[in-house]
Amino acid sequence: MTEAPISPGYPASVVGGELRLPKPPGVVRQFWARHPWLTDSLITALYFVPTFFGSIATLFVSDPPPAWIAVAQLVAIAVAAAAILLFRRRRPWLLVIIAWLVCLVVYPFGSTDVLPMLLALYALAVYGSTRSAWIGFAGSTVVATASSYIAVWAHADDTVAPFGANAPASASQFTVLLLIATLIGVTVGNRRRYLNALIARAHDLARERDQQAQLATALERSRIAREMHDIVSHSLTVMVTLADGSAATAGRDPERAAEAMQLVAETGRAALVDMRRMLGVLAEPDETTTCPDELAPQPGTAALPELVERFRAAGLPVQLTTVGPAIVDPNLQLTVYRIVQEGLTNALRYAATAHRVDVSVEHADDTVRVDVIDDAAVASTSELGSGGKGLVGMRERVALYGGTLEAGPGSTRGWRLHAELQAEEAAPSTPTTPAADDPEDPA
Repeated sequence: MTEAPISPGYPASVVGGELRLPKPPGVVRQFWARHPWLTDSLITALYFVPTFFGSIATLFVSDPPPAWIAVAQLVAIAVAAAAILLFRRRRPWLLVIIAWLVCLVVYPFGSTDVLPMLLALYALAVYGSTRSAWIGFAGSTVVATASSYIAVWAHADDTVAPFGANAPASASQFTVLLLIATLIGVTVGNRRRYLNALIARAHDLARERDQQAQLATALERSRIAREMHDIVSHSLTVMVTLADGSAATAGRDPERAAEAMQLVAETGRAALVDMRRMLGVLAEPDETTTCPDELAPQPGTAALPELVERFRAAGLPVQLTTVGPAIVDPNLQLTVYRIVQEGLTNALRYAATAHRVDVSVEHADDTVRVDVIDDAAVASTSELGSGGKGLVGMRERVALYGGTLEAGPGSTRGWRLHAELQAEEAAPSTPTTPAADDPEDPA
């Protein structure tokens, strides 16, 4: 079934997809709305043909008007017809002014010609505004009254009689006709403007919906990229370090090299499990193929000792210190875990010569403080990759809990990573970015 816009002139599509609008009622009304030039041409013909030929017929009566009056009438009628055809929709005020002139020129000296004013007031109310319509009605009333008195004066036998008996009657009749045309135009115009406003609002809502969908997609991509970076970067850094150490000791200590390669394999398998969890959340759930690992929770603060042991096995001298009560919120636990993981990954990559790396997690007064400090020589800014995704991802995680993140050279030497998070904001009202494969994640 073909869908059509409620009002002509509005497209049926918006950014991001098609906007389906209900089909408007009325076959005849739809036809005239789709053919505005045909409508204006018929209206012009209904006015021009009888009025023009009626004015020509007056030339053959027993007492025809003077030639200049007849010519003025015909010219005025032709100008009014052209104005109706060209300006009724686009410039209704211009049509009103021309209709006033025609009423002053044609009516007093011949046939009654107020139809252009009626059409002009209707057009002004529909295609202009309600205020313009009532202003035009007031002006048209004055013009119609003046035209009535001019007609009385023009047909007087010997004296000017602007206050003849027929002038008030003609003026009142014109006023009633003009009022009816104005009221009809205001009603139709208000309905038209109301429908146009509804359609414009529908388009705005659809566009806003598409923009919100695009923003949600961008946020989801950022969340996935952050999680992927935390998993891949950490695991690959540990694997590369272990592989380099294994290659260096393979000749003089084969057993130690074999243990290092075994740790490489375990780290790789753990990374695959994490990746499988991530991809399992992105894919459609399937009860027949879902693995227990895909539904396992993301690591928290309880997994920090195991994380530290992996880095120790890679040759990084890490010391872990925890102070305060345990963190209850699993999302906050994951954030703390990822911060420590990223800090140790950077230390393993850029501070391999460190003699000591201190990791401290302190939970007190609804604030969680995380510090990762090493005593190695400070690497250059280019080596630290200050513009990489690691620090950006950590800042995004910390910002979700109203916290701050500081990363820079230590007071004496080495590198210091310091983060503070507000434990009170463990469940913010806005959608957060918890673990991608956390079963408690509403996403």
